[in-house]
Order: sequence, then structure tokens, then C-alpha cells
Amino acid sequence: MAGSQRRDSPAGLVREVHLAAGGSLHKVSGWWIPFLHTVFASAAFLGALVIGWKLHYYKIVKNEHYGYPHEWFPSVSATIGDRYPGRNVFQILIALTAPPRLLLHIFWYVLTARAAPKRAKALFWIGFLRTWTCAGWVYVTSGDDHDVHDVMMIAYMLLTIPYMTLLVNISDKSLFAHSARKLALNRQRRKWVCMLFFGAIPPMIYFFLNHKVYKIAGAYTTYAFFEWALIVFDVMFDALAMVEFKALDLSILPAKSDEQRD
Repeated sequence: MAGSQRRDSPAGLVREVHLAAGGSLHKVSGWWIPFLHTVFASAAFLGALVIGWKLHYYKIVKNEHYGYPHEWFPSVSATIGDRYPGRNVFQILIALTAPPRLLLHIFWYVLTARAAPKRAKALFWIGFLRTWTCAGWVYVTSGDDHDVHDVMMIAYMLLTIPYMTLLVNISDKSLFAHSARKLALNRQRRKWVCMLFFGAIPPMIYFFLNHKVYKIAGAYTTYAFFEWALIVFDVMFDALAMVEFKALDLSILPAKSDEQRD
């Protein structure tokens, strides 16, 4: 069935461009969705770290108990939320991460709903809530409201448990696949990243308590390394979707005319 697109000519007249049956105006590989998510998320955190390190190093490594040289590496919260212009650069780049992140949730549902409808629906809503809580600790910084920032970050980490678990379980049930072997291999990679993420949480809590309760010098720097590790593993986990999404093409198709619809 032929489709058509209407567009204005330089003279202001309207002409039709007819497309062959099944043709599309533009086609984009789904691979770009997790790729752009990875690029923007990585740029946001790395950009804030580099700017903070260059402009405010001694301020962002200082905490309520110690400063440099006892503490010499900044936490994620201090890096992304305490100082201009690092905070602003981070928030702009992390905002650019939102569209591909939401598209990730939508198309994971599309790819897995037929094989596992209930789990696919649960994954979508958990992913959506997880994105919302991410915005909570990103845009409400520890300097704005420490309690809200911490509550949102804890909620984000708690939602990460079912999010990663569900995605590991259903990622190999993708509706489209170039290779079943690649899906199985990528599922194993997700398991490893998932284990690394959750494995970093106990020592992070341990060193945070050493800093907060026992006030041990240098404990916050060690805590910061584990906190940054969680960011790396989190971004890496979603980056693995490039394997599954490579089998997905997104096309822009012309709408049917009224006569064709009838």
C-alpha cells in the first residue's frame, strides 16, 4: 500500500512524495537509545567530577569532620550538588539522559511483553519510579535538603533491586534477536554487573558508618570510592541493552489517508 507525505515547495505550493509499499521516511537503530543514555550519563558525572576537581577541590573533599589531606576524594553528592558550575553542567547533561532512559523502559516493555507480560509491566513501572527517584536526589541536592536527598537516594537503591533482578530474568526473552547466543551471553554479563553493584553496598555502608558514627579520618574517601563504583555499575548495566536494542529498528511512517483508513 503506497503512502504519501505532504510538504511545501519553495514556491509555497504543496506536493506529495509517494513512498513504495512498506517504505519509511527514516529508520534509526534502537542501539542509539542505550548508547545515548550511556554517553549523557557518563558525561554528566565525569564532567561534574572534572570541573569540581579543577575549581573547588579542597571544598568538595571536605566534610563535617575532616578535610584535605585526611580526605582527598569527593563523594558523588558533593561533586554533583555543592558548587557552581559543576552542579549546573551535571543537571543539564542528566536532563538529556531522561529521554533515552524513558525510551529504554518503553522498549524493554515492547521487547518482552509477549514472552513475560506481568514481569514486563512490573519492570516498566519500577523503572519509571526509579527514574523519578533519581530525579529526586539529582535535583534536590544534599545542600538543598539533606533529608529529601537521602530519602530519594535510598528509594532509588531499593528500587534498583527489583529493577536489575527483573531485567536479568527477562532480558533473554526479547521479541527480536540477531542471536540467541548473544542474548544468553549478555544475560551473564548483566548478572556479573548486578552482583558487583550489590556487592559494593555493604562496604560502602561500613565506611559511611566509620565516618559518621566513629569519625575515622579517611573513611569518607573510601566510602566515596564505593559510591562512585555504584554509579559506574549502574550506567554499565543499562549500557548492556545495546546488544538487545541493536535488533530493533525505529521507523517513521507516513500516516494513512482517510480513504485508506476507510
